[in-house]
Amino acid sequence: MEQYSRIADEKQIVERMIRLYCRGKEAHAELCPSCQELLAYAHSRLSHCPFGEAKGSCRQCRIHCYKPDQRERMRAVMRYAGPRMLWHHPVTALLHLWRELR
Repeated sequence: MEQYSRIADEKQIVERMIRLYCRGKEAHAELCPSCQELLAYAHSRLSHCPFGEAKGSCRQCRIHCYKPDQRERMRAVMRYAGPRMLWHHPVTALLHLWRELR
């Protein structure tokens, strides 16, 4: 049986959100270079999270490891994609919300 990884789960959620944003807001069929860069940056930050598998939600973290411009970009992505996740990826969205509330 495969072991659960919080970091891998967060990476998958971030990728889905960025893909929704790029496709819906920017009207690209595939990730544009800017969104590819944001995704690579987010994955890098998650891989180097000081809390590791014990991490909580990035929104509630006391350490903000994103650069200010990347943080604002990610906020825009989440504002757009967050509500749409319920429609496009309902199970993932509900699990993410449940984990964030714990």
